[in-house]
Amino acid sequence: MLHLRLRVPSDRTDSVVELLDQDPTVTNLAVVPHGFRKPAGCLVLADVARENATAVVGRLRDLGLHHHGSISIGEIDTILARSADEAERVAPGAPDDGVVWVSVEQRLREDSRLSWAFVAFMTLATLIAGAGRILDQPILIVGAMVVGPEFVPIAAVCFALARPRPSLLPRALGALGAGFAIALAVATTVWAVAYAAGGFTRTQAGTGELTDFIVSPDAWSFVVAVLAGTAGVLSLTTGKSGPLVGVFISVTTIPAVGTLAICLACGIWGEAASASLQLGINLLGIVLAGTLTLLVQRLVWSRVARGRRREVAP
Repeated sequence: MLHLRLRVPSDRTDSVVELLDQDPTVTNLAVVPHGFRKPAGCLVLADVARENATAVVGRLRDLGLHHHGSISIGEIDTILARSADEAERVAPGAPDDGVVWVSVEQRLREDSRLSWAFVAFMTLATLIAGAGRILDQPILIVGAMVVGPEFVPIAAVCFALARPRPSLLPRALGALGAGFAIALAVATTVWAVAYAAGGFTRTQAGTGELTDFIVSPDAWSFVVAVLAGTAGVLSLTTGKSGPLVGVFISVTTIPAVGTLAICLACGIWGEAASASLQLGINLLGIVLAGTLTLLVQRLVWSRVARGRRREVAP
C-alpha cells in the first residue's frame, strides 16, 4: 500500500473525496477541513493499493490537484487492516509489479542531478577500478562497480526516451557525461603521477589475467549489459530494490573508465581503445534494454489503467 497526503482547495474537496471514495483500491480515507494553513487547504489522507496508484494519481491530476493543491506519495512499511487487504485484492496485478510513474520520474530527476557527491563517488569508483586493474584484483573491480553511481542517470536516459520526457534528457546526459569526464581526468592525473614516481610499472598496468575481461569486449559484453539493463530498470520501477546491487556488479562501465585512465597515464593506446569500446558496448546495451523494458511496462500498465478507469467510471 501507498499513503496519499493531499492538500485540496476548498472548492475541489468534494470532487477529490468522491473520486477516492468510489475507488475500491483506496481505503483509510480521512478528511480534515482547513488542515493546511500555508498554503490554505483541506487535508485529505488515504491509502491506495500500489498497483493502482498510478491510475488514482492520474485522476487526481486530471482534476488539476497538482497545480492548485499538492499530492504527496509515501511508502507504507506495515499496515494491518482488513480493508487494506481487500483493496489489494481488487487491485489489478501484484503489489510488487505496480509502477508508480510519477514517483519513478521524480526519483530519477533528483538522483541524476550533477552534484559534488555524484562526482566524488564517480571519481572514487574510477580510482578503485584503476587500482583493481593494476593489482589484478577482481574484488576491487567489484567494489568499484558498487560504489559507482552511474546507473541512475543511465536509467534516467532510458526513462526520458520511453515515456517520453525530453526535459529529463539534458540533465541525465549532462550528469553522466560530466561525471565520466571529471572522473577520467582526475584518475588519469593521479595515475600519471604515480607512474612517474615508480608506483607501478607499464607491465602491471597492461596485464592481468583476472581482469583482462575489461579490455576484451565481445558479444557477451553486450548480452550481459542488456540483461543488467533490464534487471536494473525493473528494480527501479517495481517494489524490488534488492536486485539493483546485482546490476551494479554486472556491467563494466566504471571498470572500463578506470582502466582507460590507467592506459592514458601509461600510454597503452591499444588497451585504451579496448576499454573505450567496452564502455560504449555496455552503455548501448543498458540504454537499449532499459528503454525497451520501460516501453513494455508503459504499454501494459496503460492498459491496466484504462481498464480501472472504466470500472470506476459512473
